Amino acid sequence: MADDAVVIERTFDAPVHVVWRMWTEPEHFSAWYGPAGATVVVAEMDVRVGGRRRVAMEVRTPDGPMRLSFTGEYLEVVDDERLVYTDVMSAEHGAVPPPAGHTATEVRVELHALGDRTRVVLTHLGVPPGSPGAAGWEMALDQLAARL
Repeated sequence: MADDAVVIERTFDAPVHVVWRMWTEPEHFSAWYGPAGATVVVAEMDVRVGGRRRVAMEVRTPDGPMRLSFTGEYLEVVDDERLVYTDVMSAEHGAVPPPAGHTATEVRVELHALGDRTRVVLTHLGVPPGSPGAAGWEMALDQLAARL
């Protein structure tokens, strides 16, 4: 594992086509994505190579709610197998360029069919293990498992 990438492997009790839908259909993605307590308020996903994505979530903080917005582009889309997209924190309405200090990262989602189960290998390049982003992914995948 690289110092600048979190890699998480999980096996879910659902067939691969169902897990794929959870990653690629906005109504399903918004139901599980984000750290515990976050609410996805925008999920726009044009899931095709070159398609854009925009996700915004509200997160509770000690100072009150905070909105986080992310944009990106789909780089690889292989139905029921592989999804690769860029992800960068953006201005409130998805404006580019991103706020100062924020650079694009890359998310790779690999799905492996295991009959009625699916193994997912998530790699987020640019997010180090042990970081708040890595912890957020762990919480999000817990919520995905509960939803499935």
